Amino acid sequence: MILHITPRDSWPAAEITAASLESEGFMHCSDPGTVHLPANRLFAGRTDLVLLEIDPALVGVPVRWEPGVPAIENGPWFPHVYGPIPAKAVVAVHDFVPGPTGEFELPEPLAKR
Repeated sequence: MILHITPRDSWPAAEITAASLESEGFMHCSDPGTVHLPANRLFAGRTDLVLLEIDPALVGVPVRWEPGVPAIENGPWFPHVYGPIPAKAVVAVHDFVPGPTGEFELPEPLAKR
């Protein structure tokens, strides 16, 4: 599974898209071990987010594991989705709010896996 952070009011939708699809040619996603990195860097303080759990086999467009943007030397690679994500590929939706320390953590249902 891969994960995509989006505002709560953007879901549900027939397909998921992001501004980066037009500007960079792909949508940024993460895996359970890395989702906190972009969340804390890009969405600090936001309480209006959900985390979409996506089955990459159902996306229907290329998913490539590549360095983050901006790349971090010896840093993790992230799944980049090269097209919109159809709603049928979303297998679960999790509230995604900062924890008590103000930082994002993997939602408990995902952390238990």
